[in-house]
Amino acid sequence: MRRTALAFALSLLVALPLQAQQASHASVTRVDDASMTRAAQLRDAALKDDTGWKVVESLTTEVGPRVAGSEADARAVAWAKAKFKQLGYDKVWTEPVTFPKWERRSEHGEVLGTHAQKLVLTALGGSAGGTVEGEVMRFPDLAALQAAPDGSLAGKIAFVDYQMQPFRDGHDYRNGGGIRGGGPSVAIHKGAIGFLMRSAGTETSRLPHTGNTRYERGLTPIPAAALSTIDAAQLARLVALGPTRVKLALDCGFDGEYTSQNVIGEITGSKHPKEVVLIGGHLDSWDHGTGAIDDGAGIAITMATGALLKPLKPARTIRVVAFANEEQGLYGGRAYADKHAGDVVNHVIAAESDFGAGHIYGFDSSARDAQPEAIQQFMQVLAPLGIEWKPNEGDPESDIGAMAQRGMAWAWLGHDGTHYFDLHHNADDTLDKIDPKDLAQNVAAYAVFTYLAAQAQGGFGSEAKALEAGK
Repeated sequence: MRRTALAFALSLLVALPLQAQQASHASVTRVDDASMTRAAQLRDAALKDDTGWKVVESLTTEVGPRVAGSEADARAVAWAKAKFKQLGYDKVWTEPVTFPKWERRSEHGEVLGTHAQKLVLTALGGSAGGTVEGEVMRFPDLAALQAAPDGSLAGKIAFVDYQMQPFRDGHDYRNGGGIRGGGPSVAIHKGAIGFLMRSAGTETSRLPHTGNTRYERGLTPIPAAALSTIDAAQLARLVALGPTRVKLALDCGFDGEYTSQNVIGEITGSKHPKEVVLIGGHLDSWDHGTGAIDDGAGIAITMATGALLKPLKPARTIRVVAFANEEQGLYGGRAYADKHAGDVVNHVIAAESDFGAGHIYGFDSSARDAQPEAIQQFMQVLAPLGIEWKPNEGDPESDIGAMAQRGMAWAWLGHDGTHYFDLHHNADDTLDKIDPKDLAQNVAAYAVFTYLAAQAQGGFGSEAKALEAGK
C-alpha cells in the first residue's frame, strides 16, 4: 500500500533534522545543504505517492467537464474548496472572476447536393450562432486566406485546411491555434458567411477539437466551427472534385455575464509567510471530454505538491491557485494579476502546469541568468527525474503570464507534448489517457521545484514593473 502524503513527508522530517543554513552573499540565491538533501528524499518519495492521481480521478469523475459559466463550473469551485481542505491546506479562499457567458446548445454540418453527407464538427468557443449555406472555398493555411482579396468570398464559406504536426514542445499550435483564434475575422473581411477549419489537433479521428475564437471589434460575427481531421480531409477531396456546398447550423452564443471564482489554497510559510511561491493550473475545461489532461492534471499536480510539502514546514508560503476560465480568455489569470499587482515583489517565483501530464523533460526560468547557482542546485535534484536544463526554451504558461508581465519571476517545467494535441479540447480528453507513472513524475518535479524555491535564501528577480500598453 502506498504511503499517504502526510506519512512520507513526516518521515523526511524525522530522518533529516533541520540544520543551520549556510551563509551566502546577499545577491546570490542558494539553497542550504539540509534542504537540498530533503528535496532529494522528497523527490524519491513523491514518485511512490498517488495523491496526484487521486485528485485528478476525483475531479474528472465527480465533476466531469466544467465549461466556464456552466452549472458544472459552480460544482468545480465547490469541489476545489473541499479538496484543498481535505488535503490539509492552512487557508482556502476564493476570488471572483467575471466574464461573458458563452453556451453551446446544438451544432450540425452537412454537404449538400450530389455528394450529400454529414460532417462531424463542433462550434468554436465564442462562435456566433446561425445557419448558413454556401459554396466552400478551401485554403491550405491562414496566410492563403489572408491573401485572398477583400470581398472575394461573398456568400461563401471559408475552409482553412491546415494539418497540425506533433512536436514535443507543441510549437505548431501557434499555427493551429492561430487559425482558430484569428481565422473567422479574416474570413469576415473576405466576405465569407461562415468559417470552417480542420481541427487544431494532431490525430486522425472523427473527434473534432473545440477551443476559443474571437472576432475583431466592429465585425459582424459569423458561425465558426472545427471539423474533425477525418471530415476535413473528406471535405478537401470533395472540393477537389468541383464546387461543393455546405450547410452549417450552430445554436450557440453569449448569454449575459457569469461570475466564477479563482480557488486558492495556501500552506503558510514557517519563516517568511508573506513571501509566496505560486503554482497552479486552471479549473475549467471544455465540454466534450472530462478535462483530464487540460487541465485536471495541472490541478492535481499542484494540489498534490502543496499537500506533500505541508509537513515539511516550508520557509515561504506555498500558494496553489485553481484558476477560473482560462479556456475562454485567461480570465482567471488576469483577475488574479489585477488583484495582486501591488504584491509582485512578494511573489518570489511561480510555475504553472497547463500542458497535460506527459513526462517532464525540461526546466527553464526567468532567473536563468540572474541566479545561475540556484538554478544549478535545482537541476541537481531534478536531473534524476530525467529533466534537462533547457535555457530559453520555456515561458510562463497561460494564467501566470499576466503576473509575469508585471515583473514576477517564473519557472517552466516542460511536459512532453508529442501526443497532447491528439486529445486537446476533444472528447478523448479523459482520465484513462493519463499515465499514473508520468503523473507521479510530474508531482515529484513540482514538489522539488516548489520546495527548493520556498527554502532558497534570496530571490529570483521578481520586481514590479509597468505593464506595457495593450497588455
